[in-house]
Amino acid sequence: MKQFLTLIRFPNLVIMLLAQLLVRKCLVFPERSLLGALSWPFAILVMATLCIAAAGYIINDYYDVKIDRINKPNRVVVGKFLTRRKAMMIHLYLSATGVLLGLLLGWRIGAVLLGVALLLWGYSAQFKKRPFIGNMTIGLLAAVMVLVVPLQAGQPSLAAWAYGVFAFFISLVREIIKDMEDVQGDASFRCRTLPIVLGLPQTKWVLYLLIGLFLIFTGFVMLKRLHEPLFVLYLFMGVVLPTGLLVRQILRADRKKDYAQLSWICKGIMVTGICSMLVLH
Repeated sequence: MKQFLTLIRFPNLVIMLLAQLLVRKCLVFPERSLLGALSWPFAILVMATLCIAAAGYIINDYYDVKIDRINKPNRVVVGKFLTRRKAMMIHLYLSATGVLLGLLLGWRIGAVLLGVALLLWGYSAQFKKRPFIGNMTIGLLAAVMVLVVPLQAGQPSLAAWAYGVFAFFISLVREIIKDMEDVQGDASFRCRTLPIVLGLPQTKWVLYLLIGLFLIFTGFVMLKRLHEPLFVLYLFMGVVLPTGLLVRQILRADRKKDYAQLSWICKGIMVTGICSMLVLH
């Protein structure tokens, strides 16, 4: 069980669940109680997205068996605790379940989730080996996991779009950092990720640019919400300051463990950013 939870990145699925719950309660139906905001269609949506996300992690490890033996030998599951054939079968089952659950909610949701499943397959098989394309794919999919909530509810939400942009930027930055952490194994198998093509110093400049755009966007949101001082203060303390710490640590990073730490900082910013919905009026 422990190995399976590692395979499907259980903590990441919990973060996704939290994000979708908060989008539903705080952005789509803020006037309702928590129980009033929940519904069976929403529960089906959550199950569908979690199935597809878990399937995406499995297919990623399926294709990365040899690379992971170099990059993270202590976390290899496929080929060690689970055969590649069984991993593929579980992936197909979870993907099909997710898409079929989406179709129960309508053809639009089904089509979106089918697109997500196909993109995750394409990412694992090809996109992640190419500079920036794989990173962009994950960033866009992170945004989709936020925006699919108001889409299912039939309630357009400008605030949800703002959080979708937030998810895009922080996921994009984190994916590039993960490529920097995994540069040794990726290079051994002729992957063409951004750090391999540009080199680590130049890739840091790409990160500075993206983080700069992210901070400009966050600053714009704060200016628009000056009438909500608690929300602005929370964003400053929970997002802006940790992002400043992230930049400082990027400047100093030069070892694999440094980049692993940066990845965790990104995940922390993601969680604090998601939780900002709780103080948004």
